[in-house]
Amino acid sequence: MNILMIGDIYGKSGRQAAMQYIPTLKTKYQLDMVVANGENSAGGVGITKKVLDEIFSAGVDVVTSGNHIWDKREILQFIDEEPYLIRPANYPPQTPGKGYCIFEINDKKIGVVNLSGRTFMPDMDCPFRKADEILEHLAAQCDTILFDFHAETTSEKMAMGWYLDGRITCMVGTHTHIQTSDERILPKGTAYITDLGMVGPWNSVLGVDKDLVVKKFLTGMPVKFDIASGPHVFCGLIIMINDHTNIVQKVKRIMIREDEMDDEI
Repeated sequence: MNILMIGDIYGKSGRQAAMQYIPTLKTKYQLDMVVANGENSAGGVGITKKVLDEIFSAGVDVVTSGNHIWDKREILQFIDEEPYLIRPANYPPQTPGKGYCIFEINDKKIGVVNLSGRTFMPDMDCPFRKADEILEHLAAQCDTILFDFHAETTSEKMAMGWYLDGRITCMVGTHTHIQTSDERILPKGTAYITDLGMVGPWNSVLGVDKDLVVKKFLTGMPVKFDIASGPHVFCGLIIMINDHTNIVQKVKRIMIREDEMDDEI
């Protein structure tokens, strides 16, 4: 089984990149499943029902999120009705939506879990203890378990990777929009990368028009952020799993830039 997990889809540029590259990657790498973080997919913050449907139509099977999940108020109208849209599981218990789901394909059950970090992030329940709690329910039910840990610092994401090593199939970090080059299979078998990176405008600051961000740093004054224009980038990680043992055999980091030739497509 081959699974692609892609980083934060940022605005229309990111959605267009997803539409453009996912079908080709599915064919080239014989992908069985695609997971994407969609918390920035509608105008750079939040997600709408129309945008969610567009992401699914691009070939994504499960959409994770993060601290911007509530930025479009209409999310409250549909999040409880979407089985494959999840928000960080360590929100308080009465929060709308759910923090994990089980996706079934090829007689396999794949658990997908979303957690939020706490360092330089909104106050949340402990993600490490929440991971333990969720695994008590999922471990016996699923053949494969994937975690999207939406966190700010590399240290918190790396600590989570080591904490979960050998207990889950893969842990990826999201949120910073900058892809790290530390993809690996940890000693006990868990696939890992500190941050998947972004799917969105390449010549930008985390998806935002670079000149606006520079102006904010120079002046210290409030600036309305707009999504950058120009070529896009598509970042992700492919996890190759043995169908018989459910053990990760290989990981492959993906970065496709629209402004240069790339042998990934």
